[in-house]
Amino acid sequence: METFTYYPGCTLRNKAKDLDEYARASAKALGIELEEPADWQCCGGAYTTAKDEIATKLSAVRVLDSAKSAGRPLVTVCSACHNVIKQTNYDISRDAEMAAKVNAYMQLDTPYNGETTVYHYLELLRDVVGFDKLREKITNPLAGKKIAAYYGCLLLRPAKALAMDDPENPTIMEDFIRAIGAEPVIYAQRNECCGGYITMEDKAQAAKRSAKIMDCAQDQGADMIITACPLCMYNLRKNSGSELPVYYFTELLAEALGLKEGANE
Repeated sequence: METFTYYPGCTLRNKAKDLDEYARASAKALGIELEEPADWQCCGGAYTTAKDEIATKLSAVRVLDSAKSAGRPLVTVCSACHNVIKQTNYDISRDAEMAAKVNAYMQLDTPYNGETTVYHYLELLRDVVGFDKLREKITNPLAGKKIAAYYGCLLLRPAKALAMDDPENPTIMEDFIRAIGAEPVIYAQRNECCGGYITMEDKAQAAKRSAKIMDCAQDQGADMIITACPLCMYNLRKNSGSELPVYYFTELLAEALGLKEGANE
């Protein structure tokens, strides 16, 4: 069984427990051990692009360095956490001045300069397990289900730093949907922002954005939407006014692997 350092993030400890629990169960079924680093901290939830803002990046560096020390890649599953950690790793590996400031703060025995490989869980499925191998492991294929993937804005952008997929025409979630036996639904709003970050400040605008996404997916025949982002999940479920079901992708993965029954009935 291959072991990876796993950063769940704080939201997966409360509002997004399903995203975490199904990720862990599915990984184990696929022969992957996810091990949390000790004493991890909240990543902050948003990446600060100011070069002289170092303190907000330190929690991400701690978990990256923990994975380095264990000699393992790092896996994340929350879109926001992945965005923060991957951008931190990208910038520290390319900006010597930033790296020097970070290491001056951290006072590590060995400086950290971006050595850790960071995977989103979807990349783990694609690049480590392989979608063909995943398909072979499926015991409960979701045949007949039309599933719309919702990427949102954090999973794919900025494209150079995250390097997961084409930010304008991604395929990773659609390929995942095919691997679990369902039919992906392509719709225009799948990688547009749901308005999650303005929900508290401008709920009407957030509701308008999320409703547009849900209506677009439903118009193309979707039975449900899947996402990897807890903030998107909340916005699409609570603010859109739509009755179209929304699930974490890990929930349907677990069902297709025979670990959960009736998730999308």
